[in-house]
Amino acid sequence: MADQSIAGPVKATRASEGDRSGRARAVILLLCVCLAIAVLLSLTSGASDASAVTVFRDWLFGSAPGDAVPNARDSLIVYYIRMPRIILGMLVGAALAVCGAVMQGLFRNPLADPGLIGVSAGSSLGAVVIIVLGGTALAPVTALLGTLALPLAAFVGGLVTTLALYRVATRRGQTSVATMLLAGIALAALAMALTGTLIFMADDRQLRDLTFWSLGSLGGATWAKIASVGPIIVLALAAMPFLARGLNALALGEATAGHLGIPVQRLKYTAIIGVSAAVGASVAVSGGIGFVGIVVPHLLRLLIGPDNRYLLPASALLGASLLLLADAVARTIVAPAELPIGIVTAISGAPFFLWILLRKRGVIDL
Repeated sequence: MADQSIAGPVKATRASEGDRSGRARAVILLLCVCLAIAVLLSLTSGASDASAVTVFRDWLFGSAPGDAVPNARDSLIVYYIRMPRIILGMLVGAALAVCGAVMQGLFRNPLADPGLIGVSAGSSLGAVVIIVLGGTALAPVTALLGTLALPLAAFVGGLVTTLALYRVATRRGQTSVATMLLAGIALAALAMALTGTLIFMADDRQLRDLTFWSLGSLGGATWAKIASVGPIIVLALAAMPFLARGLNALALGEATAGHLGIPVQRLKYTAIIGVSAAVGASVAVSGGIGFVGIVVPHLLRLLIGPDNRYLLPASALLGASLLLLADAVARTIVAPAELPIGIVTAISGAPFFLWILLRKRGVIDL
């Protein structure tokens, strides 16, 4: 009886140590606070001294006498420059982070990234086509679509790449993750080669635009761009939590997941389409922003564990917060100029990525 009374508390203690749901909820609540702080910092950061507090005070109580001209300028900056930038940054950051978590769960590899399947490269190719050929061979298309030509071309490029990838990797209704990964690398290399050819054809002005866009930026955020890609990103993010149970089961292997009643093939198809839509739309409006999809999910996995029920929403919150903070740094560190946000994320994310590699090889033991 004494042994049984001791064994019971020991098992309960081990179960409580292994259950991180309480910690995960606390982390998610903390991340909500961090996101609110990041939004406030983004509203008050920039080359201009426009005051968001003044704008919202005037919106609630009316402007003070003699402040009409300065407040009109502040309202213009806050509503039409900073607010679209903040909303776009939240959408893109959440999309990249959640898609990274989904891909890591799908490939069962913490180093997996949406860029591995060629979506980012395909989207970049579509955008480069418009930038280089938009004034010549594709002039009628760009004239018809206007400012929507670039994001639509990038999204179509990512979608075409994904459809080609799925067709190559699927045979007789079965999708091979290994084949999909290898095919994604090959398609990405092909897209990069075509992109390089177009860059070789570009003039000096186009080269400057291509360089800035390829390094990532939220500087072109407008309400029109948010309206064009926002619904796609929101729908994809809304569908991702429904994959959590299947991704948790997939960690045990495809055969085990199938025995547990998980429709593995449908799970793969849904994950790939969702990731393609979200990443393609994000790259279309922000360019290439790296390391968010790797760093954010891996960091959260260390904190709250691998349960995707908590990992996916936490990734969305942390990804949005980090991208807003990176954008605030990019806007202020060389003001009044602007540093491409991809440089900021690379400088902060590359050392963490190397740490992941060293830790996996056993060089670092924590």
